[in-house]
Amino acid sequence: MQKQSAKIVAFIIALLGWFAIIAQLYLIIANREVSIIGILFRYFAYFTVDSNIIVALCFTFIFLGPRYRLGRFFSRPSTVTAITVYITIVGIVYNVILRSEWSPTGLQMIVDELLHTVVPALVIIFWLVFVPIEELKWKSAFPWLIYPIIYMAYALIHGSITKFYPYPFVDINELGYNKALINTGGILLVILILSLALIGTGKLMKKIESKKEIPKRP
Repeated sequence: MQKQSAKIVAFIIALLGWFAIIAQLYLIIANREVSIIGILFRYFAYFTVDSNIIVALCFTFIFLGPRYRLGRFFSRPSTVTAITVYITIVGIVYNVILRSEWSPTGLQMIVDELLHTVVPALVIIFWLVFVPIEELKWKSAFPWLIYPIIYMAYALIHGSITKFYPYPFVDINELGYNKALINTGGILLVILILSLALIGTGKLMKKIESKKEIPKRP
């Protein structure tokens, strides 16, 4: 029953994720001020977009099941937790820092809420309910930084070439290299702390479960 419920939730997350990603691509192309190639580079310069693509892929393969190699990979507790960290960062940064920067309307508002609030919330719920988080290991937190580091390098290099930066806190044009790099390091530190927090939650749950299994003395 739990496996079936997990597949249903995974399907919902994948469906909403793909809709939001494709709709955002449509909107950015429809409102483009540069060439299609330039727009595509800008599209993938957003951590929000890249992370939601990873989420959509992950939950698509979780729904399809372990008969696929990628299904087995994306179903691993370590993989799902890493992706939960990434999409949680998307939700935190947008809702705490960026939400006040603009007020989208219409389809863009729907897409924004899906990408930054609805999908992150559903992923966190899936992680809490269906992922065996007691299997997580402390050492996993450091490999989870590989994707954010690659993303940050891409965003900064792409920005230095095109002068387009997806987020104000990495805008070298406005902040200069030192401040932008400090902000980047701060975000990576937050990701590491959140990763350790989720792993710690798994360790705590394991400890609680082990105490429940110890029979009481007569």
